[in-house]
Amino acid sequence: MIQKIKAALLLSLACTTGAFAQNDSATKEKPVSELKYALTKDGSKYVKLTFLNQVWIRYNQSNPGTTVNGAPTDNTLDIGLRRTRMQLYGQLTDHVGFYMQFGMNNFNFLAQNAGNRKIQAFFHDALCEYKAWKHNNYLTLGGGLTIVNGLSRFTQPSIGSIVTTDVPVFLQATVDQTDEFARKLSVYARGQVGKIDYRIALSDPFPIQTNGNAVPALGKDATFTPYGHNQQVQGMVIWNILDKEPHTTPYMAGTYLGDKKILNIEAGAIWQKNATWNLSGADTAFNNMLLWGIGAFADMPLQNNKYALNAYAGYFSTDYGHNYIRNNGIMNPANGNATPTAFNGAGNAYPMFGTGSSIYTQLGLRLPKDLLGDNGTLLPYVSWRQGSLEKLKDPVNVYDAGINWLINKHMAKISLNYQLRPVFTTQANGDITRTSNASSVWVQYQIFI
Repeated sequence: MIQKIKAALLLSLACTTGAFAQNDSATKEKPVSELKYALTKDGSKYVKLTFLNQVWIRYNQSNPGTTVNGAPTDNTLDIGLRRTRMQLYGQLTDHVGFYMQFGMNNFNFLAQNAGNRKIQAFFHDALCEYKAWKHNNYLTLGGGLTIVNGLSRFTQPSIGSIVTTDVPVFLQATVDQTDEFARKLSVYARGQVGKIDYRIALSDPFPIQTNGNAVPALGKDATFTPYGHNQQVQGMVIWNILDKEPHTTPYMAGTYLGDKKILNIEAGAIWQKNATWNLSGADTAFNNMLLWGIGAFADMPLQNNKYALNAYAGYFSTDYGHNYIRNNGIMNPANGNATPTAFNGAGNAYPMFGTGSSIYTQLGLRLPKDLLGDNGTLLPYVSWRQGSLEKLKDPVNVYDAGINWLINKHMAKISLNYQLRPVFTTQANGDITRTSNASSVWVQYQIFI
């Protein structure tokens, strides 16, 4: 295991050394401009193209009992594309806008779709919008496949600008269950009135039986029901105490790196009638899903922009129904588990979603912009999620700590992240308790233009 950790760290050092070596010549060239085509002389009407790629190399301490293609595996080393995306959006008239995003996620050596590794990419977003007033953002009406959500800013994150190497995925509460990677077919209204930023949506969730996995058998614990169909109602309100956040797309930034002075308070919710079902005695019970949360976000310069602070804290109540629980492993590097009592399952999975409550907090500090001269600066961070889930005897504690090397802000950055996650075991009496922890370390290289 030690040798593999050394190999991963040596490779990360090689990546960063190579980036330093290339930077001397790159900084002498003219900076890359936006891929933007103006439709009018003043640039107010335009079409813009962006591209993002996040490459991971990761060492993972496997959950007990893990197998990879049938072979027992205590730890793994894998390379993957966490996210690869292209965005095309624009403002066609004073009132008409559109947004489209195409790409793929979690593509590593085990990635496949119906047995074919070539068909991972899909449309994440495809929406049309109408801006009611020409000179303000009071009301924008839209519809299509979209990430417009309630609950939290991290339910609709702009992943190219996040502080941590990954978002708190538990806040994408129905991801790939009744949505398409957190996107749903929706009609919505969003806008800014004074210091208030709002969004409300009526969403048409996908049936659980179309998510590519077998539908869970009806049992005592709640699962998403394949019976019937009901829409979701969701909404979110943000009070921008200082600067307003941009409103060009529905996505919400992770950090502005000191370019804005943001302090806001948020509240959001998602509700769906009869979203899940379970056995209650001999009867079938249907459960309404209610997810809600409150949070505070700060992202601002300090000491005349010598430093920049990023901080978030939120509380979330997630009621999916009786004892709902779901394990998930990000870009899981394993595909089997031979130990029946190992509740987490394979690879890096752990109980990520469930009925209960959670708190999430993160803290980051952008160091002086010229810390590394022409080679950018650093942004260290920490985050913590604690989930008290109804099905488990012990809380879910997940800790992340890392550092971003901002070579050119978010356009080019290399990040190192360490994560500690809990390992749960099913006891003889049926209780599910935390019996140990497992860790992962990864390096991410992001290019974003």
